[in-house]
Amino acid sequence: MSAVLKSKQNDPAAQLKRDILAKIGDVSEFEIAQNEVLLAIYQRPETTASGIVLPHQNLKEDVYQGKVGLVVKIGEHCQFDRVDPYTSVKTGIPISLHDWVVVRPSDTWALDINMRSDTLSKKDYVPCRLVHDKDIRAKIPHPGVAW
Repeated sequence: MSAVLKSKQNDPAAQLKRDILAKIGDVSEFEIAQNEVLLAIYQRPETTASGIVLPHQNLKEDVYQGKVGLVVKIGEHCQFDRVDPYTSVKTGIPISLHDWVVVRPSDTWALDINMRSDTLSKKDYVPCRLVHDKDIRAKIPHPGVAW
């Protein structure tokens, strides 16, 4: 097995993606506006890498003020690459499904989603945000890059 494949299996960000996607369920039937992106909000773990235990109040803030999200659905007409009509300069960031991105929370619309019909309690819902394609500010390699 290659070293790259082994590192992907042990990558905490990759495991976090798998956990979020398993918890939210199949979003193929969740229809969103054609120029919107559905993000699952990144919530920090209770214990930091250095062993500091974060208070629950701080962790709850991620739902309201967290800026990092996992792309779980992309509207059909999203445009991440744009051309300025006056200068013909290309701008934008290529965003794909399951990328980690940064948004300004006030540019988003919060909602909780659970596509799995077998579990319907409040704890089974994943905090998400809907955001216009133009309001994605950055693409990052893992959620620990920004807070």
